[in-house]
Amino acid sequence: MFLRITQGSFIISVLAVVLALIVGGIMIAATDQDVQAASGYFFARPGDTFAAIWQSVSGAYAALFRGSIYNFGAPDFARGIRPLTETLTFATPLIAAGLGVALAFRIGMFNIGGRGQMLLASAGAGWIAFGFDMPWGLHMIVALVVGILAGALWAGIAGFLKARTGAHEVIVTIMLNYVAFYLISWMLRTPGLLQAPGSSNPKTPPMKDTAVFPELLGPQYNLHFGFILVIGATVLVWWILSRSNLGFKFRAVGENPNAARVAGIDVKNMYVYGMLISGALVGLAGVTQVLGTITTGFTAGIDAGIGFDAITVALLGRSTPWGTFAAGILFGAFKAGGFAMQAGQQIPIEIVTVVQSLIVLFIAAPPLVRTIFFLPSPERDRRRAEKARKKALKARVAAETAEPELEGAAK
Repeated sequence: MFLRITQGSFIISVLAVVLALIVGGIMIAATDQDVQAASGYFFARPGDTFAAIWQSVSGAYAALFRGSIYNFGAPDFARGIRPLTETLTFATPLIAAGLGVALAFRIGMFNIGGRGQMLLASAGAGWIAFGFDMPWGLHMIVALVVGILAGALWAGIAGFLKARTGAHEVIVTIMLNYVAFYLISWMLRTPGLLQAPGSSNPKTPPMKDTAVFPELLGPQYNLHFGFILVIGATVLVWWILSRSNLGFKFRAVGENPNAARVAGIDVKNMYVYGMLISGALVGLAGVTQVLGTITTGFTAGIDAGIGFDAITVALLGRSTPWGTFAAGILFGAFKAGGFAMQAGQQIPIEIVTVVQSLIVLFIAAPPLVRTIFFLPSPERDRRRAEKARKKALKARVAAETAEPELEGAAK
């Protein structure tokens, strides 16, 4: 049981986060002015240096907790729980986009076009939200559907090109990011398209109230209905991958497209279907931004780097639906708590970005994590088992060869 736990991917993800936090603590201490001042007379009074290190690191991570989970200094529970709602708000688009990237990973594809898909989805949902008058409820649903379809179709271009021409989806999605960014930027600067009437700024009008997602916990919190949608999306992706015939085909193509083709699976269609669903999920992230988080009008920066952060979330979640869900909440906590660290402890916000990058680095190097924590290595165990098998085979061959000689000698 110990071997199965320590050799599994979950423990590697947890330890990668722990290592990243440790390295982040070292960076926090190294950049703290009190630590630098105390280290100047380290050999005279080393206790001052260690105390300053403890104060800086513990203060930073305590601020991270207060800004992302619960603020114990708040006067009441309603205000104390507000950081958790901010974490869930930040996590909402990260989870949706991460699910899209994770689904593409399971098919053996790399959806690097999250930025472009979010921009197109935001433009589609926003255009419906501010440009049309509809009843409450219907307006929101139409905007949601249009945004999701826009993201799906934009990603479907990459899937179609890969299926029909063999074009690599990484190159295609990266180029589509630039196309989407400059296309939306042009539309935001063109009167009559996305630009707000009577304004020279590249920004849309505010979304109409009938299209905005309802608040889940009241006006004092920013958490909106989009979080419920990403929970539903997580359940849907889990069902697709684990319980549906389409999910079985996705996983078969991801494991070995040649074997899947021999088994009768249309690999080309799986690429197209996979990118369509992946783009729809990433598009949901863009819709939650426009209809839930930023409802006063958006610019070309509406994606806020979420399209690329989603790759990190999918990697940390090991491309599983619920793992991606948990990873999205973790990174939402980093985003929410990072501002508290900066405001309360004067910690550079870039430190949080470095911690996120280190998480990806350690996840990409499982042997390094196992070596640091002295965990058993499945690669080493496999090599030992292979050597033992070869040794046993040689002994068996030698015994079979020697048996006729012994019989001849006996005769």
